Amino acid sequence: MERSTRFLSLSGLSGISAGIIALAGAAVAFFLLNYDQRYFEPDQYFSHEVPSKVGFIPALILDAVIVLITALLTSFYFTYRRARIKGLPVWDNSTRRMLLALFLPLAAGGLFCLVLLLHNIVYLLAPATLIFYGLGLISASHFTLPELKYLGMMEVLLGLIAAVFVGYGLIFWASGFGLLHIIYGFRMYIKYER
Repeated sequence: MERSTRFLSLSGLSGISAGIIALAGAAVAFFLLNYDQRYFEPDQYFSHEVPSKVGFIPALILDAVIVLITALLTSFYFTYRRARIKGLPVWDNSTRRMLLALFLPLAAGGLFCLVLLLHNIVYLLAPATLIFYGLGLISASHFTLPELKYLGMMEVLLGLIAAVFVGYGLIFWASGFGLLHIIYGFRMYIKYER
């Protein structure tokens, strides 16, 4: 019964690979910011002393899109591989329900982030992506492994903390999308795949 109602092929290696890719993307973003610590200091963030706040945004968006696409592709690969090993279908009703539950909050979050960019409120992009992604994971957890709910809750919590400490957005983003995914993926791999 559980096989017909839940998507059980999520791979821990998907989480680990997504986390590594996110950390690499955060390193590229830090490089794009010219290693300028003032981008991460809340007192300086809102002042006019931070050089060209807007000039690096297209490069950061491209970095984020590359990270997203690469993480999705590797996640699909590891999930597909695990489904084939277990003899489970990759695409069925439970997969569709899980993806719909995940992508509705992600789509709303993406549109919200575009509104933030429209109003040049870039310091809330990292918190917003963490919060909406976490909400998507919580929603998707109803159709897959329950551990996904706890990852989602941690992402939301980290996003809320990042909204308070806005100057450290990239650090929180790397922690949420990088470190939390690696920890989650490792735990899932040990629990379900070893």
